[in-house]
This record gives sequence, structure tokens and C-alpha cells, in this order.
Amino acid sequence: MLRKLVSRRTLAAVGGATALSAAGGYYYLNSGPTYPPSTKETRRPPPPWTPPSRQQMLDALKASGANPAEEEFDLLIVGGGATGAGVAVDAASRGLKVALVERDDFSSGTSSKSTKLVHGGVRYLQKAVMELDYEQYKLVREALHERKIFLQTAPYLSAMLPIMLPIYKYWQVPYYWVGCKMYDILAGKENMESSYLMSKGKALEAFPMLKQEGLVGALVYYDGQHNDSRMNMALIMTAVQQGAVVANHVEVTSLDKDGAGGKIQGARVRDALTGQEWNVRAKGVVNATGPFSDALLTMDNPNHTPIVQPSSGTHITLPNYYSPRTMGLLDPATSDGRVIFFLPWQGNTIAGTTDTPAEVTATPLPQEEEIRWILEEVRRYLSPDIKVRRGDVLSAWSGLRPLVRNPNAASTEGLVRNHMIHVSDSGLLTIAGGKWTTYRAMAEETVDKAIEVFDLKDRVKRGCVTEQLRLVGSDGWSRNMFIGLVQRYGLETEVAKHLSENYGDRAWTVCSLAQPTGKAWPLHGVRLSPSYPFIEAEVRYAARHEYAQTAVDVIARRCRLSFLNAQAALDALPRVVEILAEELRWSPARAKAEFAAAQDFLASMGLPPGAAPRPLASTPKTVVECFESALGVKRTRPATGAQEIVYSRAQFAAGEVEALHGAFEKRVPAERRAGGEEKLAVGEVFELVKGLPGFQEIRQKDYDYVLEEAGFKGRKDVDFDEFVEICAELREVLSAPAPTGKEKTQRLRIPVEKSGGGV
Repeated sequence: MLRKLVSRRTLAAVGGATALSAAGGYYYLNSGPTYPPSTKETRRPPPPWTPPSRQQMLDALKASGANPAEEEFDLLIVGGGATGAGVAVDAASRGLKVALVERDDFSSGTSSKSTKLVHGGVRYLQKAVMELDYEQYKLVREALHERKIFLQTAPYLSAMLPIMLPIYKYWQVPYYWVGCKMYDILAGKENMESSYLMSKGKALEAFPMLKQEGLVGALVYYDGQHNDSRMNMALIMTAVQQGAVVANHVEVTSLDKDGAGGKIQGARVRDALTGQEWNVRAKGVVNATGPFSDALLTMDNPNHTPIVQPSSGTHITLPNYYSPRTMGLLDPATSDGRVIFFLPWQGNTIAGTTDTPAEVTATPLPQEEEIRWILEEVRRYLSPDIKVRRGDVLSAWSGLRPLVRNPNAASTEGLVRNHMIHVSDSGLLTIAGGKWTTYRAMAEETVDKAIEVFDLKDRVKRGCVTEQLRLVGSDGWSRNMFIGLVQRYGLETEVAKHLSENYGDRAWTVCSLAQPTGKAWPLHGVRLSPSYPFIEAEVRYAARHEYAQTAVDVIARRCRLSFLNAQAALDALPRVVEILAEELRWSPARAKAEFAAAQDFLASMGLPPGAAPRPLASTPKTVVECFESALGVKRTRPATGAQEIVYSRAQFAAGEVEALHGAFEKRVPAERRAGGEEKLAVGEVFELVKGLPGFQEIRQKDYDYVLEEAGFKGRKDVDFDEFVEICAELREVLSAPAPTGKEKTQRLRIPVEKSGGGV
């Protein structure tokens, strides 16, 4: 027996198992995300760098048209979103002379209105396996590879995020587990963290808002998350650092073709801010305008057949108490087959997305029906004691998905699954489709094609380096850098973390512009909104270092305040306009126009009609208020009508609950009050509510609906707390918008090609 135990075969098996276990342990301990090392250098500001001014950029563009022999560009890129900015970084880093123009602002379109995910595509993998689709498999492999590069080249703007799939059927446990493990295996050494199964108790501990009834457990997998418009700005500034010439608010009005062969040799452009026009000469023009690709293609060829089939994806922002700060949630099969994400982002919670046919417009509006559908789906997964309210929607936005059809393909073929590169007869190179995660690979492929088509081989100084090229703000950043900001500038910790995670090592430059607060603490960093960590110095930095030219540029793309809370953005707007007027030397008329334009923009972000800025300070403003404050006199605010607080997070205005209590007490019969039983008959409650300010439009059927919804149907009487709940529910009914008479919005079932990552 002992001889068998110590035989060579047994020892070899034990040795092999030990070696395998050691190798597995080593791989596990060294797996997961890699973070930039913290060194003494990261405690200090990086070397100063001031980018060229916008005027210098415009002068360089004009010089190419005035003196093409010496100043001609190699590439003129039209479009300043993720794709255009990525192409600019790739081309400029290879040594090409690059120009980029954007009609609106950098990242003003789809690139700032995504689901904020950097993902490989769990749903793509599902289709690849179920349908034995090799193309889908390749898409997942490419996206997982690009996901790793994405998180390494801009580590301060992106991070891994655990995403929970709640499981309510036992048979789903092995199904989801196998799928997520395949996802991990495909990522290989580039995987973030391994997916894992959670028990029901652990799932509720991690996500206490989750509906408990029927919950079996949950499966957690990892993907990436980022700040999309800040990432877009990092790409633009990296392109500038590499020598590119960029200009926002510059529109292409026509394409310039030579007289002989009809080949494109540049474009006519117009500065939208001044109205000036001039020619830009370039050896090649790249169309990277996303959903607007057809506009430039039609400019090139009036007989062009449209290739973009846009659909809108709506997202909403909810308060942070709707989700944990460190975990998202995925509903893989909603009531109508769509996919919905529920993710923590920038201190709040975002939920989306939808898929509705849409026209190509600069500012697509979120439809009320889509907002309420998202709320209904959110309600299905949350605990019943959480009242999901329309008033909790802090902002809502809609972005266009630029799904494209290859013009070279047969008419019977479907839409392309990923991205498409097309070169027209006149030489216009179009890159369309794709998603945020794969922007770098798309850019590399586009520049390779441009070098071939426009014969730029002699102009290239090196090959593609974007897999290793770290974006502006990354070199001097570490996760502990915010501590140095706190210690040097006396910032609030929340503000310092925000600056570190949105500007990287450029946060030192932002802090150098921060004004003293005049308080004992914090010493610097005057907030634009008391509820969010954005500070006034960011507005000055945006104007001086990031080419912000309008108020919308700041509140939407440089800061994300309009995406987080439309009303808070409106409240901060007067101060934003004031700072920009000082920095950009606006006239009073221009400042007034900017305020009006920003208000119109916020209407597309879910701001209710007629909303006005609220004072940011609570100090008395008038002489009478000063005396009242000194004497301790309290003012009773008038009750606010239901329609006025339709988007309010609070169910009642200040002082309104006290007014309701007074009205309720007066209605309670004296004999009941004497007996200590303050209750009203259900029938009397309806008459009482009808007489309250803001509730005059309530109908009997609305009242009956609310009684049933609140669980009071069949009750004879209600107490005051139940009366308040009825009033709150009635207000929700009143605040619902009236039917428009138009046809119901057409919804689409999101195919796998478009699901899993928003727009």
C-alpha cells in the first residue's frame, strides 16, 4: 500500500496538481485591473501646458486655404465626436498634419448621450453561441480587447463596474453562470475581475433596493464605465498635444473638388460664432459625423441614397438613493423584450435605454412615454416600499444611434453589425456606426484606409501607437492624487475627488484658477451648485483650456450638471454665463442670448416648461426679509399647484404638509377629536381634497384609482398619514401630461446588435 502511495505515477500526479494550483493561484492574484503606480511625482503638479487658443486654430485653418502649397493638411476630419476625435489622435500621433472641424461642440451629439458603459457585450456573446454566429464572436473579442486599452489609456476617466443580473428562476442560475464565465474566458488575461454568483441574502445586502419576492440569487459580472463627454474632450486635447488643429462651432458648407477629376481637395467652412467663411485645403477628407453622415454624403453626391437608419435612445437620471454607489443592475429581458441598465454614475443613478424610430435632429427630445416606460421597468425590479415617482427624474435625454447600411452592399442585405468604412468616387472617406468601446480600433482602421486612399505613406513618421498612447491628464495621475489637491488648496474631499476623476493631472491647473471661499473650510473651490461638486474654476478652465464657447458647452459637456440635474443646471446658469462673459468678453446682449439658448437646451434635458432659476443662497434678499429674519418672523409660503411641481423630488412644497394637516383637523368631527381618533370618512376626503389649492381638477375616477393603488379600497375612513399619501398619489395623477392626440410612439425590440450599451 505504501509503495503505491509513493509510486512515480502518484508523485507525478501530485506534483502536476500542485504546479497547476500554484499557477492558477498566481494568475488569480495577479488578475484584475492594473492601476497607475502612486509615486512622489504624483503628489506634485505636472509640467504646465497651455494649448493654442481657438483663434490660433482658426488662423491655421485659414492659412491652408490661402497658401495650400505650404500649409495644406494631410487630413481634414469633419465631426468632433468619439469617432472623429479618435481618428484625429491616431493620425496626428503618426505624424500626419491633421485638421478637425465640428459644427456644434465636441461631443455635442451621440457621444455625450450614451449609457456611459465600456463593454464587451454580454448579449453579443449570447447571440454568437445561440446562433453559432462567428461575426458576433469576433465583435465580442475585439470589444473586450478594446475595453482593456480604453481603461488603461485614460484611467482617471474610466473604471470597472460590477453589474448585477438578478435571478428569479432557478433554471436561470446555470444559464447566466455559464454565459458570464464564457465572457470571462474570452477576455483572457485582459479580464477585469471574474464573475461570481451571489446568494439571495448577499444580493439584498449589496443591492438593498432590489425586490425580494421570488428572488433566487444574482450573478455579478464586470464591465467598464466612463464619463463620455469628458473622455471625448481628453481625446480632443490629446490630438492638439500631438499637433492637430481643431475647431468647434465651425461648419462645412460645401466640399471643394478639383476641376479635372472631381476629386475632393478640401472644404468651405463657416465659423458659426462670427459668420466668417473660408476654404480649408487637405489631401483627404474624412466624414466622421455619426448620425449626420448622410448630410455630408449628399453634399458630395446629390443622388446619394441614405445609409443611416437612426433610432433614439432615452435615458433618465434618478437620485443616488435608487442604487448602490458601486454596483449597477441589468435587466436582460424587459416587459417588451428590450434591455435596460440601472447604473450609478457621477453620484446619481442613470437608467435606460429605449429604442424608438427618430429623425436626425441636433437635439432629439426625450418622449414622455419613454420616460414613464423606463420608470415602470425600474419599478418592476425595486422593492415595493420604494415609490418610483416621475418627480424623481432629475434629467432626461435622448441620443441617436447611427446604425448604418453599407452603400456597397446589395439592397437586400441588412444593417452592418459594427462599423463601416466607405470611400466615394470623389474620395470622401466615411466612417460610420460602431460604439464608444471600439472607437480606437475604428480610428486605426480609418487612418490605415486614409493613408492608402490619399497616398500618405511618405507623410507617415510612425505606425499606430494608440494602444500605448495615454491621453492628456493620465501621466501624472494616481488614485490618491486628490489628497494632494486637498492638502495644497484646501478643497472639500468630494470636490477634490471629482476634479481628480474628471481632469486627471490637469486638476492642478483647474485648482490654480479656484477662488477663495472666504470660509474657515474649505479654503478654495466655490461650488456652482450646493448639491454637486462642480466649482466655478471649471468654467474658467473650460474657457481658457478646453475651447468652451457657449454656456451649453460648459453645463453639458465640460461639466455634466445638465445630465445630472436639469434644474440644478438652470440654477447655476446665471453664474456660468457671468463667468464666461468675463472670460470671453461677451457683450450684455450676447450674455442674454446665451442664457436663453441654454434654457432652450435644458428643455431637451427634461426641464419642465416655465422653470426658472432658484436662488442658490438662502440669505434674505430684501430689507423686509432682513427685518423679518432678525425678529424671527416666519413667512408662510403659498401652496404650490400640482402642475408647478411636476418634476419636484419632494411630493409637497415647503409648508404644504402643515396646511394639509390644518385642513384635515378642521374637517374631523368634534366627537372623534374628543375621543382621540382623528379620522375622516373616505367619502369626505374626496370633498376635502377637491377644495384644496391645486387639486380642483381631480375627478371621482382619479380618486377611486388612487384608493385602489394605495390599498385603501373598501376602507371606511383614513387617518392623517393615509390622507397625505392619498394627496401625494393624486398629485402624481395630476402631473401626468395630457394626451396629445398623436399616435402612440412606435417602439422597437432592440436587436442584439444595438443592445447592451445604450447609444
